[in-house]
Amino acid sequence: MDPREVQATATQLADLTFRLLASCHEKEERLSKQYGLTQAEFRCLRQLHANESINNKEIAERMNLSASRLTRIIDGLVEKQYVTREIEPNDRRNMRVFLTEKGKEFVDLINSAYVNIHAQILSDIESGQHRPLINAMSHFLVALERWIARSVV
Repeated sequence: MDPREVQATATQLADLTFRLLASCHEKEERLSKQYGLTQAEFRCLRQLHANESINNKEIAERMNLSASRLTRIIDGLVEKQYVTREIEPNDRRNMRVFLTEKGKEFVDLINSAYVNIHAQILSDIESGQHRPLINAMSHFLVALERWIARSVV
């Protein structure tokens, strides 16, 4: 491929990913508000799975947050009775976070709503383009994750 063509395609991809990220943030913000969550609480709940016990350090890494910021998010989720936490016996600086029964039901609800939004979005795309879209996005994600792994600071 001609270097100018690569540069033009890279420019288009840069613009598209920038706009896509902004739109995805808007989508999450709207869904979060609809369910009485902050966007950070929504993302945190999406990190937790029904029977999973995860410590705060793992969640902070997954969400790319400081421990203090994550603590405030978890405080809000505890107050809403979606999660509980326990001090880790091996390392008292860490805590394990669990979904409550109310939290499990709520996460199922918001996950279903999240999938439904994407079904609505897909309805605006010709059905013959669904599989190529998923394939292209999957390839892009793999390439992006490889780039991130090579570019560790």
